[in-house]
Amino acid sequence: MTTRRRRGEDGISFEHRGPCRDPHRHRHCPGLWRGELTLGYTGDGKRQRRKVSGTTKAAVVDKLRDLHTQLDKGVTPKAGYAHYTVRQAAQDWLAHGLDGRSPKTVTKNRNVLEPILKVIGARKLRDLTAADVRQALAAMAAGYSTAAVSMGHLALKRAIRHAEASDLVARNVAILADTPKGQHGRPSKSLTLDQALAITAAAATLPVMELRPGLKDVRRPAELMHAYITLSLLCGLRTEEARALRWAHVDLDGDPAARPPVPPHIAIWRSVRTHGETKTERSRRTLALPAAAVQALRAWSGLQAGEQLAAGQGWQDTGLVFTNHLGAALDAGNVRKMFKRVLHGGGIGDGWTPRELRTSFVGLMSHHGVSIEETALLAGHASTRTTEVMYRNPRELRPMITTGAEIMDGLFGAS
Repeated sequence: MTTRRRRGEDGISFEHRGPCRDPHRHRHCPGLWRGELTLGYTGDGKRQRRKVSGTTKAAVVDKLRDLHTQLDKGVTPKAGYAHYTVRQAAQDWLAHGLDGRSPKTVTKNRNVLEPILKVIGARKLRDLTAADVRQALAAMAAGYSTAAVSMGHLALKRAIRHAEASDLVARNVAILADTPKGQHGRPSKSLTLDQALAITAAAATLPVMELRPGLKDVRRPAELMHAYITLSLLCGLRTEEARALRWAHVDLDGDPAARPPVPPHIAIWRSVRTHGETKTERSRRTLALPAAAVQALRAWSGLQAGEQLAAGQGWQDTGLVFTNHLGAALDAGNVRKMFKRVLHGGGIGDGWTPRELRTSFVGLMSHHGVSIEETALLAGHASTRTTEVMYRNPRELRPMITTGAEIMDGLFGAS
């Protein structure tokens, strides 16, 4: 006589789809074997179940045993989890795991994940191994820079962690793989003093610049780019800080009568990042303005006021320092195009980007003996390590450390 299974036990039964030919073992009966696993109970006492099926009883027993194994590992089996792929995990993380991030951040993570997903995207997440991850990272490293490989590896770890938190995988195998070195990326460069002078002179003397042929705003006054280049080069602003700078944070007069006197200065409190936050807390800084920067900003301020009058009701009162002909923020792509025009005018080639005005600032500070600590404060770096490792050419480290040589000369003398 068949006995009733005890509470919490698995259930296995045969579901007929035709006449029963073997009432005891159902060996030749049309239908499927069904299995049922109790996962637990809800707060109101309702049983939570997972069901499996197979053509044989042994297949159902194996599936139930696999479900128990997953439960023992802390993974709550869900419908479809057995076929959940790495690509699906990445897509779920991009869609639901980056709340509050800007669309640009989501796009960047999608782009760095794609080379990895081409290799292991179709792999079932539960079957993914650290060897699979190493293989995908090695394939990416063959064609991408080390920085891109590192970002791709980090994105993969975060995507699998998101799936792990949703009980879709037992462990995050991506953390077991080391990040390989990729190809050498484009190194940052610094302008020499002569090159910097050539660029600022070209920006001041060039005629109106063509921006986008075919659009109404195809010609921009040279004073715009002269002020942008001068401020970025002489104060070390990040590109996102310069484009977000407001006139309310610019004081071109200062307060000479104050004690101590207050020089002309800018307050760098915003950037074009999400919510206007600066890159780091130490990036919020107030910098005195060199005389050349004050002069360039005054010239641009007068021309911008003329553009506002010409635009009339179409002017957008954003309060930004660097704007298009209607007062809106400058697009990064347009800044790069205008910058290349200045580079051609200065005769130094177009193999430079606007962000290298900042690296040039750090290089010029270092070359003229400014300490690493002071340079880090001026540049708004989170630590001096950023200044020393990321920006400064080891062959141009200044000030030169002479203490050891001086002491040894005093001890041993010159032979």
